[in-house]
Amino acid sequence: MPTATEKPEHVFSDFVDFQTGPRQYRHWKLAIDGRVATLTMDIQEDGGILPGYKLKLNSYDLGVDIELHDALQRIRFEHPEVGCVVITSAKPRVFCSGANIYMLGLSTHSLKVNFCKFTNETRNGIEDSSAHSGLKFVAACNGSTAGGGYELALACDEILLVDDRSSAVSLPEVPLLGVLPGTGGLTRVIDKRHVRRDLADVFCTTPEGVQGQRAKQWGLVDDVIKPQEFESRVRTRAIELAQSTDRPSAAEGVALLPLVRKIDEQGYHYKFVDVQFEAQRRTATITVKAPDSAVPHTSAEILAAGAEWWPLQMARELDDAILSLRTNQLELGLWILKTEGELEKVLAADSAMISNRDHWLVREVINFLRRTFARLDVSSRSMYAIVEPGSCFAGSLFELLLSADRVYMLDESGVNVALSEINFGGLEMVNGLTRLQARFYRDEVKIQNLRKCIGSPLAARPAADAGLATFTPDELDWDDEVRLAIESRIALSPDAMTGLEANLRFGPTENTDSRIFGRLSAWQNWIFIRPNAVGPTGALKVYGTGNRAKFDWERV
Repeated sequence: MPTATEKPEHVFSDFVDFQTGPRQYRHWKLAIDGRVATLTMDIQEDGGILPGYKLKLNSYDLGVDIELHDALQRIRFEHPEVGCVVITSAKPRVFCSGANIYMLGLSTHSLKVNFCKFTNETRNGIEDSSAHSGLKFVAACNGSTAGGGYELALACDEILLVDDRSSAVSLPEVPLLGVLPGTGGLTRVIDKRHVRRDLADVFCTTPEGVQGQRAKQWGLVDDVIKPQEFESRVRTRAIELAQSTDRPSAAEGVALLPLVRKIDEQGYHYKFVDVQFEAQRRTATITVKAPDSAVPHTSAEILAAGAEWWPLQMARELDDAILSLRTNQLELGLWILKTEGELEKVLAADSAMISNRDHWLVREVINFLRRTFARLDVSSRSMYAIVEPGSCFAGSLFELLLSADRVYMLDESGVNVALSEINFGGLEMVNGLTRLQARFYRDEVKIQNLRKCIGSPLAARPAADAGLATFTPDELDWDDEVRLAIESRIALSPDAMTGLEANLRFGPTENTDSRIFGRLSAWQNWIFIRPNAVGPTGALKVYGTGNRAKFDWERV
């Protein structure tokens, strides 16, 4: 049997499925009461996604967050009448104790990093819905709120803490575990809560945290409320926030039915998205298909199509494919992005989105597309876009091309790309810029010139002249040039590629979201492999054993 300092590391031996639904939830309860939805954490101790640990004190793992992500999607699409979401706990005197420490101690490096990345995207998605969907969030912290639990609260618009003389908010990762808060805690305390630097320093190095009026005075919470008043005050505030939303109170939602998906040794196969593995070359080819029939143009037609409306179904399929690839196919380091179908049908779908963008469902779909494409930007994979006969890199699907590290476009008659209005706003990257703004460093002259091309097919040479293609080989050189590009890329160090891509993709502009991902990638990724955290006597490994961590005291 392994000793306490020789714990075996967990790996995922089975496929991790990001699809779930309310009937499968083990850890969350969703209740709708008029304009207010309540998401209640009641995490089952024996419900971990992997064996070897218990999810005590509402601590969570990847499985818990998969359910949270799904519940948020249900609220966005199935309950348009909801204007405010209250996130709270069913457990007495405990809101959430954060990511399960024993799970982290048992996890491989890749699992820890992918777990943190997904939780970041889920929390960022909460803020995205607040900013773009009119959906407000209240964290009703009815007990101790620690680590990732406080980071979940930080993602909400308001944090209300029970004032019971024991409940505190805390970020204990540095003093207790030798790692950083992995879900944006340090960044949001400064960027969002504007906690003074010296007070933030004290807060983040004090394992017991801060409670009561001091937490409010320091800006760590918005209000502290006596236990006997807590439930009613939370409800009152949620109703007030819900009344400020422009989400429709009487609209009927769209049911998010389970995706039809086939998984085999060759890849993942959906209606509009297909992923083909090529293990020997360590590549995955992701092909996104255009609509295969006439595109609805009016809001009534779009509502009638529901979850089968092409932009929504395609986004759900692509989102699932990206998440599945990132977690389950670690060695497929180069994603080859392709499209298939008619340019005109993609442009027609974009036109419908633009002309109906004020409709609640269309707005939610555009927001979902933005979050899905943003997963590409922060994925630690190389990406090449391949434009060839039959491609339809147009409008919303042109964002795939703009997400790529390089674009190879065949110089041949009939091979075209096209821009639409949606490329100029609505599908921004995590740094808040459109991909065209990031690509051309916000050069408004170039961007305005590209606006003149909206709806017009561009062949290889005009696309290259406009800065939209990297290489445009002709038919004679095409096969060899693409093959050599792939072979040279997969021969390079995956660690160096992750660092290189993260440095080049976003340009000079940053915001809270990009800083969260940048700091996670640069620092937490590094700390997760340092002996002070994960060595045999590292803080994360010996936590709970009664032994003290042994640090190498050199500062690097």
